[in-house]
Amino acid sequence: MRRLLILEDGSVYEGEAFGSDKFQIGELIFQTGMCGYQETLSDPSYYGQIITMTYPVIGNVGINRDDFESMNPQLFGLVVKEYDDYYSNFRGKMSLDEYMKLKEIPGISGVDTRAITKKIRDNGVMKATLADEDEDVEKVVAALRNTSKVTNGVKYVSTTKSYTIPNGEYKIVLLDLGVKYGLIRELNKRGCSIVVMPYNATKEEILSVDPDGVVVSSGPGRSRYVSSVVETVKNIARKVTVMGIGLGCQIICEAFGGNIEEAKFGFHGNSCPVIKLESGKVEFTSQNSRYYVEEQSLENTPLKATYKNLNDGSIQGVRHEELPVIGVQFTAEASPGADDAKYIFDEFVEMMGGVRQCQEGKI
Repeated sequence: MRRLLILEDGSVYEGEAFGSDKFQIGELIFQTGMCGYQETLSDPSYYGQIITMTYPVIGNVGINRDDFESMNPQLFGLVVKEYDDYYSNFRGKMSLDEYMKLKEIPGISGVDTRAITKKIRDNGVMKATLADEDEDVEKVVAALRNTSKVTNGVKYVSTTKSYTIPNGEYKIVLLDLGVKYGLIRELNKRGCSIVVMPYNATKEEILSVDPDGVVVSSGPGRSRYVSSVVETVKNIARKVTVMGIGLGCQIICEAFGGNIEEAKFGFHGNSCPVIKLESGKVEFTSQNSRYYVEEQSLENTPLKATYKNLNDGSIQGVRHEELPVIGVQFTAEASPGADDAKYIFDEFVEMMGGVRQCQEGKI
């Protein structure tokens, strides 16, 4: 069956249909990862987006039970050069096509993903949708141009009820803005008992469990769309150790006076180089974001830049100069992608330990 990918600038790409036939308007982006498509599909930060995979063959390892990063994928569509329905993987349980039908995600294959990627790089992210081959293109383009950008993604991907994952010495409140299982795993490995709370948990609700630290997870959109979380972080930062990942880092930056800007085409890949400013060491990271903190806006704030993107020089990490507060724009837990920066979780635990010793009068 033939299917169309229609962009708001009037461009039309024709290819083969796979997955669901439930179509939604989303932001068309490209993702440069060469592996880990199952983790990418199940990353809640992709809510509202149609992902173009630059790697040419997708589907060849099927879908397994182990590599999910959330219960339900949140993307609005998948665009690939070549879809392989015949998967080969000892862990594989179903094809990608079967999974996407089950989760109502539409896909298109056989299109020129290089041309689509170049268009996004040249013109920026734009709205798009998948459609049946006999759809009225002019009407679809008009609908695309009249559709507002998705701004409430966090509301749909966050948990609605708090739950606890017990494990060890330190108690962490994890604000769920679109948390990945990989983040929970990394915290658990380091002896943290985790209380996962909805994104809109109040200062009082967070502090009521007497946490050693608070982690603000990654998620879809930008910090201004969740202004209540910005205020919450501002109010708890002098009481507990705080770490932000992805969107959580943007929230920390805005809470202390930084300004968040929209990138032309964003950062979506599994092996993106950053430089650690303190040491000059280059590390490869997994990234998934459409926004970044404006470097100049940090000049009169208590935040100090700690990492920069080697491709465009954008800020990729910050540290508060007085409080135990850190944030990284990249996905430190990887899942999928390079895991060079997982030591950041060790630094977070060390910060909590230092604060605890101070409180106990040991240092």
